Amino acid sequence: MSNELKVPTMAELFAAGQQPEVLFWVGCAGSFDDRAKKITKAFVKILNKAKVSFAVLGTEESCTGDPAKRAGNEFLFQMQAVTNIEVLNGYGIKKVVTACPHCFNTIKNEYPGLGGDYEVVHHTQFLKQLLDEGRITMEGGQFKGKRITFHDPCYLGRANNVYEAPRDLIRKLDAELVEMKNCKKKGLCCGAGGAQMFKEPEKGDKDINIERTEQALDTRPEIIAAGCPFCNTMMTDGVKNKEQEGAVAVMDIAELIATAEDL
Repeated sequence: MSNELKVPTMAELFAAGQQPEVLFWVGCAGSFDDRAKKITKAFVKILNKAKVSFAVLGTEESCTGDPAKRAGNEFLFQMQAVTNIEVLNGYGIKKVVTACPHCFNTIKNEYPGLGGDYEVVHHTQFLKQLLDEGRITMEGGQFKGKRITFHDPCYLGRANNVYEAPRDLIRKLDAELVEMKNCKKKGLCCGAGGAQMFKEPEKGDKDINIERTEQALDTRPEIIAAGCPFCNTMMTDGVKNKEQEGAVAVMDIAELIATAEDL
């Protein structure tokens, strides 16, 4: 099967005495959510095409503890974090890449205090790095001239000041990047951060994801680009609510690049 994905586990590489360039932290959404699995696959295809030596933890990966911490359960968070840190340190991991801004933020900013020090990059930063090093090439092809608006994930943008990497990648697709009225530092949350993903919204006049989707649709986009599995879900729900799913696609940056490259 030529279309079989090559995804080595850290245990396999370690047993063979090899150390990958990066550990790909898949995250709960990327592992279990059917929509987010497509983002995981797209990213893996790009890594394979760029001949990046990477590995995943597989069954040794557990939730980073982000939802527990945001929901106020510090004890559970520390248990989850310390378990993961022991696994990562056991393998001597130096660099971690993840497609989830929640995992990114937690491992980057909260694990050091518990003994887990790694270079942590979001997949948009890593893809930009691969592009800059000439390890991947991106020609727009089917995205040439397409109107794409980018929704900034809170945990990537406002929490960690990563704004340009995803935008640079969209521009490299020869697409027309159109900005929402609330973008970058003034970005509006999709409504799923802070463990809100796992509960129903409180009473109010309008759900946050509908408000954000309206801002996105105001730019008359053909594609709403996202860089977070939670944002992807919320924006997709918003587009369905507006009955625009036939006209507007919601795609992760990795999916845009994999599609442009026909992977």
